[in-house]
Amino acid sequence: MQTCFIFTQIKIPALRTIIITLLSFFLWRTASGQTKPATPQPETIIQKHRLTDSVLERYSVLKSDKYTRQGLYQAIYQKNYALASGYYTNGKKTGTWHFFDTRGNLVQNFDYNTNQITYEAPEDSTSNLQYSVDVPLNDSSKVTKPLKVGGRYFGYLPYLNLFKLPPDLININPNMSWGMVELLISPLGRLASFKVHVYSGPVYHKIFNMSIDVPDEADKIFIPATVNGEAVSCRVAIKCAFRSDGGLEFF
Repeated sequence: MQTCFIFTQIKIPALRTIIITLLSFFLWRTASGQTKPATPQPETIIQKHRLTDSVLERYSVLKSDKYTRQGLYQAIYQKNYALASGYYTNGKKTGTWHFFDTRGNLVQNFDYNTNQITYEAPEDSTSNLQYSVDVPLNDSSKVTKPLKVGGRYFGYLPYLNLFKLPPDLININPNMSWGMVELLISPLGRLASFKVHVYSGPVYHKIFNMSIDVPDEADKIFIPATVNGEAVSCRVAIKCAFRSDGGLEFF
């Protein structure tokens, strides 16, 4: 059995029309597939600011407006480790920020686009933070601690920065003295009380009641502690050492 091939003759004008049509389609696809020109990025300049003796902020601000942060932000501990790293867009924190401890270990990721903590590292007995809930517990109680955006170091720095020893205590022996920041977090996740305890030697103990109106609004907000799924009040105690200028730093 023979196979028949049928050839259709195409007239030249018709062939020219087909070629022009195909060429036009190819050029349209090529043009539509081109990458759009990138949006020009605003000019920025780098700023530096010392948060504490050990922590230096490095960030960029708009050249046209030196108060609006834009681009990468980092808080560096003793020129070695980043405590915080993330991006600003037109003055607002955006995307996922990463928070670390003073040894460079990741302790928290926070997504500012969804306003959620996406990772929180486990906390062990070596932590400077201690927690106590204001309800009775038993062996079957399931307890979660309060969480602060910024993690267990960078997130709590603002409270330490708000205190300095008064002049009459500035010369206390640093080798025999320490401080403790005490925060009370309500079941609604709000800062309800802020105290600083000063200890020196075997018997000296003085309590300074700090105004809860002083911290920035973001520093008054927590994810509250829970017991068996119910939000409860919780006290956070942060053990601190005194700097030579009377300020506080993590112990």
